Amino acid sequence: MKKMSRRAVFAGVSVVILALYGFNQLGEKKGYNKENLDTSVNPCADFYTYAIGGWQKRNPIPSTESRWAVFNILAKQNEERVETILDRLNTGQVKAVNGSPEQQVKDYYKTVLDSASRNAKGIEPIQPYLDAIELCSDKQALMDLMASWQQEGIGTFFSFYVGSDAKNSNENRLHLSQSGLHLPDVDYYLKDNVENRAIQEAYVLHVGKMLDKIRVDEKDQKAAAKEIFELEKELALVSMSRTERRDPDKTYNKYHYDEFLKTYNGIDWKSYFAKSAMPEWQHIIVAQPDYLANAIEIWKNHPIEVWKNYLRWELISSFSGVLSLQIEADQFAFYAGVLKGTAEMKPFKERAVKKVNGNLGELVGQLFVKEHFSEDAKKQVSLMVEEIRDVFRERIAGLDWMSDTTKGKALEKLNAFKYKIGYPDKWRDYSGLDVNAGNLFANDIAIHQFNYRRMMDKLGKPVDKGEWGMTPQTVNAYYSSGKNEIVFPAGILQPPFYDPNAEDALNYGGIGAVIGHEFSHGFDDKGSKFDAEGNLNNWWTEGDRVRFTERTQKIVAQFENYQVLDGVHINGSLTQGENIADLAGLTLAYYALQKHYGNKAPKGTSLDGFTWKQRFFLGWAQVWAQNIAEKELRNRIITDPHSPGKFRVLGPLSNLPEFWEAFACKEDMPMVVTDETRRVVIW
Repeated sequence: MKKMSRRAVFAGVSVVILALYGFNQLGEKKGYNKENLDTSVNPCADFYTYAIGGWQKRNPIPSTESRWAVFNILAKQNEERVETILDRLNTGQVKAVNGSPEQQVKDYYKTVLDSASRNAKGIEPIQPYLDAIELCSDKQALMDLMASWQQEGIGTFFSFYVGSDAKNSNENRLHLSQSGLHLPDVDYYLKDNVENRAIQEAYVLHVGKMLDKIRVDEKDQKAAAKEIFELEKELALVSMSRTERRDPDKTYNKYHYDEFLKTYNGIDWKSYFAKSAMPEWQHIIVAQPDYLANAIEIWKNHPIEVWKNYLRWELISSFSGVLSLQIEADQFAFYAGVLKGTAEMKPFKERAVKKVNGNLGELVGQLFVKEHFSEDAKKQVSLMVEEIRDVFRERIAGLDWMSDTTKGKALEKLNAFKYKIGYPDKWRDYSGLDVNAGNLFANDIAIHQFNYRRMMDKLGKPVDKGEWGMTPQTVNAYYSSGKNEIVFPAGILQPPFYDPNAEDALNYGGIGAVIGHEFSHGFDDKGSKFDAEGNLNNWWTEGDRVRFTERTQKIVAQFENYQVLDGVHINGSLTQGENIADLAGLTLAYYALQKHYGNKAPKGTSLDGFTWKQRFFLGWAQVWAQNIAEKELRNRIITDPHSPGKFRVLGPLSNLPEFWEAFACKEDMPMVVTDETRRVVIW
């Protein structure tokens, strides 16, 4: 697909937003922008292309992107807003009081912008780490080193974190998960096809190139790179797949301290916990027990030199973004270029803003919402949340496949749902973070250590139910099964998801369907295993669970049948949770809109040529507008639990009679599935 230059695309993103996602102004409310349409396509044959085909033609992928979608455009807009905030601080236009969030952000931003120092230092910042690897004379010393580096963000073939106990969601527990792969998924190591073989070869070359940066001998670096790949392939062979990891019953394996040490005795865990500055604990939850047992054997079976080179690669890979710009560019060339098809890096300033936004997210968020959040939007979205909850109650009560016993539990859970909109009531405390105004690498280490201490301080303490899992400026939303809550950051409450000046059908098809989607995650194949208190606890009768699974398997089959490229199909099992939520969310939002209108629904098509029913479905389609590079599409099919945007429109709408009726679709059209053995009806 032809790409346009960055300059042409990014010149005034706010103008781009208006041009692409502004709607025709016909009367008091905005209607759908007809320039987005491709009217040569029958909406009943391919509604996605009909709804946003015009947009796709006008919006080729920029050279700095592998996908150009609504989410990218809105994220870019928010990043420009953040950049303005950071520049005001950096130039002194906004005063930063010592010790304030503004001062911390300003000092960090200053070091991120200092590319000259990065280039002058080269690999000097990680030389002490490389020397420490060299000094390890045995594996115990190397494991102790890896343990001590955990708090600095340097990974190994397993990872620890502190999070809620799935069966006691009020308590924080220590968790251990599989880790250690530097390709995005086990499939890249294990599936034998032309594309994967090319990626594997490129990966080995890239690892060798990066080892050269740290002065590994040319002959040795080639052999080392190959050994690293083979080591990771062994880890991939014993890893749990993404689809398997979706099952919370499989990933909940709780051990007492003594039982854990006895079961996984191939590592001196007492030494590891001491070196990693981990507080004392009584219980641990191991997500992949078979992986851990097998990975320990792999650890024992490979000589120390292989593991030293693996750790050297992990080291330079982890810190590539804060070493020289050339090292950063080389890392980009493989991970964004080879894997995703991105032609060129984003400009340095843009990358700097992303780094600050990523590492000091809530600090930046505090500054962001002061300027870019409307309390009126919060009120309106809160009303929509309750309207959609009301519809969900009615639909659960009316289900003909679910018993009254399970309905009662489902309603109990739905009523217990909490929601958060905009930004946290209590901001994260960064007072324990020391930011150095002149050393980017030191700041990166300090941030990792701060986050590690903060995480470990939670161990054994009650879960903070007020904490957020996303920053306010993020363009997204989420459902937390452990807290039984849905969260909508300020970043997503803007057009085309939510526009206070748009006709209601567009907002209900946008943010309304997103609200319904997040509610529905509590009742998808995974979320439905958690109860009203957020605990992993079966609240279903056996028969109801069987009937539910029969229905969800239909959506698995439906999406497995979608071919996105020659020989490449959607993974219906991996994506089923999102696909269930899309279908249910659309249904809930549609009927919430109908109730919202009452007897005041817009008549006719005078606003934009569409009825309100048609406009609702167009509202859903437009939020998934995108163009995507083939490499990125292949990558997402393997790694992403979401279906590609096109099929997030085609899939659910083909199951909805409300859509067929809105566009007068005949039964023999592709967007109409009337066969009851195939049509998906769940919630």
